[in-house]
Amino acid sequence: MPHNEPQSPSQPSESSHPSRPSQSWTRKSFLRGMAAAGIAPLLPGVLPGTAEAAEAAAPDRPDFPLVQGGVATAVFVDTADDPAVVRAAGDLPADIERVSGLRPRLLHTLPTRAPHLVLVGTLGSSPVIDRLVADRRIDVSGVRERWEASVTQVVERPLPGVDRALVIAGSDRRGTVYGVYDTSERIGVSPWYWWADVPVVHRDTVTVPAGPLKRRAPSVRYRGVFINDEQNLTTWSRRTQEPDKNIGPETYKRVFELLLRLKANYLWPAMHPYSDFFNKHRDNPELADRYGIVVGSSHPEALLRNGVHEWEPWAKDRPGADGTLPVYDYTVNPGVISEYWRARARQNASYESSWTLGMRGLHDTALETKYATTIPEKVVVMNDIIADQRRILAEEVGAAAEPQIFIPYKEVLDLYNAGVQVPEDVTLIWPDDNHGNMRQLPNEAERVRAGGNGIYYHLSYWGRPRSYLWLDTTQLTKVWQELRRVYEHGVDRMWIFNVGDVKSIETGLSFSMDMAWDVDRWDADDVEDFVAQWAGRLFGRRHGPEIAAIRTEYYRLAAERRPEFIDRGMFSVVHHGDEAGRRTAAYERLLERVRALGAELPAAYRDAFYELVEYPVHGAYLMNLKYYWADRNALAVRQGRGAGTNRFADLAEAAHAEEAAITRRYNTEVAGGKWDGIVNPYPSQIPKAPGRPAVTRVARQETSGLGVAAEGNESGAGRPLSFSSYTRDRRFVDVFNTGFLSVDWAAEAGHPWVRLSETGGSVAEQTRVWVDIDWTGVPEGAHESTVVVTGGGQRFEVPVRVVNDGERARRRARGFVEANGYVSIDAAHFEQRVARGGSRWRAVRGLGRRTGAMEAVPSTAAPVTGDFAARAPELRYRVRFASAGSFPVTVFRLPSLDERGHRRIAVALDDQPVTVLSGQSVATGNRGDAWARNVEEGIEKLTATVTVAAPGEHVLRLFMVDPAIAVDQIVVDTGGLPATYLAPPESYHPVFNPEPRL
Repeated sequence: MPHNEPQSPSQPSESSHPSRPSQSWTRKSFLRGMAAAGIAPLLPGVLPGTAEAAEAAAPDRPDFPLVQGGVATAVFVDTADDPAVVRAAGDLPADIERVSGLRPRLLHTLPTRAPHLVLVGTLGSSPVIDRLVADRRIDVSGVRERWEASVTQVVERPLPGVDRALVIAGSDRRGTVYGVYDTSERIGVSPWYWWADVPVVHRDTVTVPAGPLKRRAPSVRYRGVFINDEQNLTTWSRRTQEPDKNIGPETYKRVFELLLRLKANYLWPAMHPYSDFFNKHRDNPELADRYGIVVGSSHPEALLRNGVHEWEPWAKDRPGADGTLPVYDYTVNPGVISEYWRARARQNASYESSWTLGMRGLHDTALETKYATTIPEKVVVMNDIIADQRRILAEEVGAAAEPQIFIPYKEVLDLYNAGVQVPEDVTLIWPDDNHGNMRQLPNEAERVRAGGNGIYYHLSYWGRPRSYLWLDTTQLTKVWQELRRVYEHGVDRMWIFNVGDVKSIETGLSFSMDMAWDVDRWDADDVEDFVAQWAGRLFGRRHGPEIAAIRTEYYRLAAERRPEFIDRGMFSVVHHGDEAGRRTAAYERLLERVRALGAELPAAYRDAFYELVEYPVHGAYLMNLKYYWADRNALAVRQGRGAGTNRFADLAEAAHAEEAAITRRYNTEVAGGKWDGIVNPYPSQIPKAPGRPAVTRVARQETSGLGVAAEGNESGAGRPLSFSSYTRDRRFVDVFNTGFLSVDWAAEAGHPWVRLSETGGSVAEQTRVWVDIDWTGVPEGAHESTVVVTGGGQRFEVPVRVVNDGERARRRARGFVEANGYVSIDAAHFEQRVARGGSRWRAVRGLGRRTGAMEAVPSTAAPVTGDFAARAPELRYRVRFASAGSFPVTVFRLPSLDERGHRRIAVALDDQPVTVLSGQSVATGNRGDAWARNVEEGIEKLTATVTVAAPGEHVLRLFMVDPAIAVDQIVVDTGGLPATYLAPPESYHPVFNPEPRL
């Protein structure tokens, strides 16, 4: 359905602190005001008919009672309406009972007398609804003849004998269904009441506001999920739902209902070898149609055929003359394959389906073409395949064979770009790289195709370079950024999301469906508000902001490295205050917040809280923790530690055991064991999964000895401890025992302004001594000192270097200040931004590894390839350098792709020549290359060289070359910066980072 293009965002101020312009009434501000006043909930795509009508309703018209005084209001739906509507109308009494304990009657004939009545029906299919429209009793403007729209409105004396009615009227069958579920959500029944055990608050009186509520047509016509890599879901389904099936009708009933409550309408069913194929059980497609769900199939499943299960039996029944079975190769067996497709088209012709065109190999393998070996030859074959499939659909299904889709996934994208001719009325489904980065988007010619465009986007993935199936770890701001980008490119026909086993993707799926319905609802600076409102509806409004803050930090840590991607030696345990230790400490603090919040919740909420908040945070923490201790164990072995080596081994294995214990709790205890088998960090089919890290133990010896490792050194103190009056650093010295018997030690600072957290004691394993500086006591200038550690007949001298520019210089500093051999900048902390040529840089809060990232927009802007200072939008950062020379500057770019274009950004210092940096624009699907490294690390490091002619203040400048580039951090190495996974901590800045201690 056509809809208005999104409004162009307003131009930003060039200041680093732009103030929001005052606004008159806007759709978003009105919705929030209504929610705050308790008049209407924040439901996706729902808007009161007019501001005036809604405001007038509150004082003059009482709320409509669904349950009052022990009486439940009956619900009427005409049996002549669509079966999907009749079925959904039956869910409303069940939901009212969940709230009140009273179940209303479901009527199929109008009562002769009723003080109150709920009327459910579809325009053109319900005579009573049509009569109300004809009599102008309900307002269907903006609803009639729109896709999946609805109006919910209280009507006085709608029918003879009925005093008052709540009318739920839809433009089509799903519009009515969504209107029903909107009412359920308004009275407190979450879409996740079953799938996440969200409790329903009991109320003796259940009402809805009298003001009209309209659900406008969605931004995206088809919105749905792909249940994929579903080993855990299959295990759970067989154990708890259908012991004789591997995902069957009873499970799909639950899936269909969830999708409709989320305002989705589309499904690619489970398709792997360990699951039953969808059409194996004929109840499945019949149920889907009765629920109103459009069923399609994934990229290797042409015309609803599941090759994994269905091709081999088909081939066995059609052996060749020599007895060999036909292979799934269109250049070899076109007739057998064509009839294979035709049989399914004929079988499912009566259902509302989506038809996937084209061909790949069996079970997500590449297209096999024995007699077409070159790309041009394969293009010809693909064109023949599509023509054959279109002929089949025309003959077997007819005009109802829509939508038809073509998915240029993996190798098929190469064929499409080489000239595959996709008919104009077929929807092009553009895939991401399996890691949330769109590979390419439609050009101008593709945007105007009658069939339109869609996307296939992963929130969960099995495959190269690593899999992420366990937890919901894709930043919602990343999802927002990519979905916003695709919509701006005219991709509005179909959005399909790979959600793995469904469980654990609850937040990401809810957000994605929310955006698919109303893409303009959330802006670059308020995605966290979605989580606050969503969680507020689940756990109570007062807890929403804290849950949102927890999830935002959880996603940020995952943006550094997904817990499923953790491996040995990823994070440094010796640099930047123990980079890995700081990360695990951040997780530990987050878990403490989770537990504190959980303790405040009533017992009824504990299961939902565990599933949606606690387990993801705790699991991610433990996955990181066990690898941290394993890395400390490996370092201890290299350092020659004794008892400490074994202690780290014990801690690593204890973290792994605890991870197993919390997963066992999820599967066997939460919700009374309802989710048995649904969560497993290590399904047997997953490649490259982190597991139990190997550790080393040393045999006990009745010896002792002293060892020292200063920060920045694996052993000893070859690299001095450096301190700056700007960053006011804190550094560590590890004092450890090389044996198993305790040894006494002592530490002494060379100057009184060098402070130690401990000055001695007895060490059996290890002790971490923190070193900092008393800046009130150290003279200005550069100084050298020592920390001397003695014990067990040994003496270690740790050099200390201190640079104190004085408090006056610190107060007067402008911009970022070089210290300790580097300048580290969060990209969102710019001094100035300059918009040029209709393009600009915008801040996206909560995107990337830090608190936010800067993105070049609009995504449809033309690249700028020259005269950057006059034509390209720019970010400026004031930097004070303490040294001169030529230094590498590294821009941390968040991955994004454009396989028909480039991913470039430009950097310069002051008025020096601009250097253009080119990033990875193509998804290779390999392991170990630049693309693989980028998706694993969540950033791409692009490096240029800048020349600082003289110490002092300079301006570092960042220019857009290609649009939709996002930058997270910028680091200048002025000498001796160690190589670490993360950027060094942000440098001192008097505004953005005035107290940068670790």
